[in-house]
Amino acid sequence: MAEPILEVRGLVKHYPLTRGILFKKQVGAVKAVDGVDFTLARGETLGIVGESGCGKSTVARMLVNLERPTAGSITFKGEDISGLSGRALKAVRRNIQMVFQDPYTSLNPRMTVGDIIGEPYDIHPEVAPKGDRRARVRDLLDVVGLNPEYINRYPHQFSGGQRQRIGIARGLALRPEIIVADEPVSALDVSVQAQVINLLDRLQNEFELSYVFIAHDLSIVRHISDRVGVMYLGRIVETGRDAEIYDHPTHPYTQALLSAVPVPDPEARERRERIILAGDVPSPTSVPSGCRFRTRCWKAQERCALEVPELAVPAEFRLLPGPAAHDSACHFAEEKRVVPPEEGPRPVPPPGPTGPGTGEGPGTGDGLGTGDGLGTGDGPGTGNGPG
Repeated sequence: MAEPILEVRGLVKHYPLTRGILFKKQVGAVKAVDGVDFTLARGETLGIVGESGCGKSTVARMLVNLERPTAGSITFKGEDISGLSGRALKAVRRNIQMVFQDPYTSLNPRMTVGDIIGEPYDIHPEVAPKGDRRARVRDLLDVVGLNPEYINRYPHQFSGGQRQRIGIARGLALRPEIIVADEPVSALDVSVQAQVINLLDRLQNEFELSYVFIAHDLSIVRHISDRVGVMYLGRIVETGRDAEIYDHPTHPYTQALLSAVPVPDPEARERRERIILAGDVPSPTSVPSGCRFRTRCWKAQERCALEVPELAVPAEFRLLPGPAAHDSACHFAEEKRVVPPEEGPRPVPPPGPTGPGTGEGPGTGDGLGTGDGLGTGDGPGTGNGPG
């Protein structure tokens, strides 16, 4: 593993619940994040996945100091930044930037694109002289795939995918070392998601970036991440390299998440074992004792209610090196392949007799066949459109 640039240890964020108007009294707390540990290596992408409400976005906001942690430490290049303020915090924020989830609300509608991307230069004037800022903004627009001539347009004149590219350009303005991407593609169409993910992948190599990539779509996280951490109710329950998590999951919650991932191949979909979890996610104001997942787990036993499982390599896998030997917070961790392995391409059928045919998709066919749009065929065929 490369040199760690960011280390998070025992990160906690509790929001107090109070009662009363004049004399407020704390009666409880929302345990949004309750003991998160991870490291981020230089040039690495760490993906964090989990259900809505598990604490992913709260972790992201604490990394850029938009939220103050209740406890724990965030160490950037050997310095604890969790308690910084003033000039020291300003200097660190130059190196840790954020791309927000909603491209519609993260941009000021009263500012032009040039002013939005150039605003970091007003806060950190030492990065770019005043005379060079306009040219730098144009260069950033070109880097993220937008026309530099759009510099005087307003956010409402762009599509959702273009607005997210503007947000990415703003994040790159100060040449940071880390970008925290909080579900940057969840509000976009599928085709636009692919474009933005490919853009982030290219920019990582071009600008030597490290990513903390937060999402709830496991297929997207697998595409871009080197390592993956799975969160449940404020804690990371399993972490490892992408192949270890997706092909050799050992925690029951990870296995349940993977069983819900859509599989495009109908035959693979039939072979997949679907895991349906019982009950609802417990409230973060009343967290279960012991293992937090035990109220929904089919493996739960008395030990799970008494002991908090440690996030470490399970004992049964420590002497057997392999992809299953990765950190998992479960007393009864067990390797289980949930999604069937992909098979090779199917054999092409031999050509059939020629004759008039119809189809529904651009393309040609040999023998009996069907399609999905305008098309031509070389044998008797059926379809639902002109061919």
